Amino acid sequence: MPQNPDKIVDHVDLFKQSEYTELFKKKHEQFEGAHSDAEVERVSEWTKSWDYREKNFAREALTVNPAKGCQPVGAMFAALGFEGTLPFVQGSQGCVAYFRTHLSRHYKEPCSAVSSSMTEDAAVFGGLNNMIEGLQVSYQLYKPKMIAVCTTCMAEVIGDDLGAFITNAKNAGSIPKDFPVPFAHTPSFVGSHITGYDNMMKGILSYLSEGKKKDQTNGKINFIPGFDTYVGNNRELKRMLGLMDIDYTILSDSSDYFDSPNNGEYEMYPGGTKLEDAAEACNAEATVALQAYTTPKTREYIETKWNQKTKVLRPFGVKGTDEFLMTLSEMTGKPIPQELEIERGRLVDAMTDSYAWIHGKKFAIYGEPDLIISVVSFLLELGAEPVHILCHNGDEVFKKELQAILDDSPFGKQATIWLGKDLWHFRSLLFTEPVDFFVGNSYGKYLWRDTKIPMVRIGYPIFDRHHLHRYSTIGYQGGINLLNWVVNTILDEMDRNTNITGVTDISFDLIR
Repeated sequence: MPQNPDKIVDHVDLFKQSEYTELFKKKHEQFEGAHSDAEVERVSEWTKSWDYREKNFAREALTVNPAKGCQPVGAMFAALGFEGTLPFVQGSQGCVAYFRTHLSRHYKEPCSAVSSSMTEDAAVFGGLNNMIEGLQVSYQLYKPKMIAVCTTCMAEVIGDDLGAFITNAKNAGSIPKDFPVPFAHTPSFVGSHITGYDNMMKGILSYLSEGKKKDQTNGKINFIPGFDTYVGNNRELKRMLGLMDIDYTILSDSSDYFDSPNNGEYEMYPGGTKLEDAAEACNAEATVALQAYTTPKTREYIETKWNQKTKVLRPFGVKGTDEFLMTLSEMTGKPIPQELEIERGRLVDAMTDSYAWIHGKKFAIYGEPDLIISVVSFLLELGAEPVHILCHNGDEVFKKELQAILDDSPFGKQATIWLGKDLWHFRSLLFTEPVDFFVGNSYGKYLWRDTKIPMVRIGYPIFDRHHLHRYSTIGYQGGINLLNWVVNTILDEMDRNTNITGVTDISFDLIR
């Protein structure tokens, strides 16, 4: 069927046309060697059973849809929060294309990064020549203020030495010797995106602050957001700090980069933490990390090399935000303004309005360690009961911290924490022990379709919904956003289950 150029059909409608449905049918019959519909249905039902769950959890050598990303994704994200910074990945072009599109699909924004385009010859002889040429082209063509280098698996397997390569590139004249080129080794076969974030953050801060330490502090407090992809959070953080009149530096502020205005002018490096402010961060009074598990090496470096106090504060929900603001007040001597107290009251009022719909609801969640701790803590404040908590890239330290939070709440007693498990494990958990809703990123939509359990999209990446990343999730106002997403998912599901006239519509109420 020819396309009408005046009416381009979206792929959702396009593939419903007869020529495509017939094509898919013939492909299924002639090439896929498919089993009968009855056999497919039988196996499908079996995969929902406890018997299959036991076999599923017994596997060791296979991972199916891991709830984590590669190290370079986190490294690039950290680098893009500094002004004029171009991420440079020592590795293959295909890997970098994946990293860029992963961030671009989440934000619906361009993501600039370059690759040394290593191929077979570099895999045999090393990627030094690629580095020398790549840095030269990047510096001359894209005119960055800083180039932040990380690696992919290929460069790590063959043992490329980034420090030596960058020195050789400068000696060869491809970039000026005083041009900042921090680096981090980020092999994708270990760790995850949060490890890469930590490695790059440490690499950038150590490079920029070298020789900048002074005897006196500059009176500021540093804040490290961590791998937080909600651009509204950095803005909310700056707003709260402004209301408290606190002098601060945000170390890696990518909020403008990934949420730049469409004003008719292209800017390759919008926003970001100024390099001189990052260099001066070593002279701050203290550093506050809003995530613990994305910053362990960075915090250790700050404590040992900068001789600076660090603290982890997660301003989620009422309790988390209370602790955040009160700690900052103690650190700075600044009072908590009435405006924030009023916002607290609004969140408490909103929670009171919605409490009856969330209290006692059983939920499951997967994601990154800090996000899980923050969201679970907030939902416990609402009386929701966690059942399955899956964290592919969590460790025993995380498990111990989360277990203490669960033990401290009357609603956390039946929760089980699963480390190193993937979303195919999560599927078995949802089928064998169903819950009222689950929390996760866009990859959970396949679980929603399969299990029919309502899904609340919180985390990274969010590919299949627009603009959620623009909201805040921290602070009292962020708490209202989280509450909104959760309670209205529950109410949406309630309406879906009561919409059959004369059968299920007894409580198809207009007022909830």
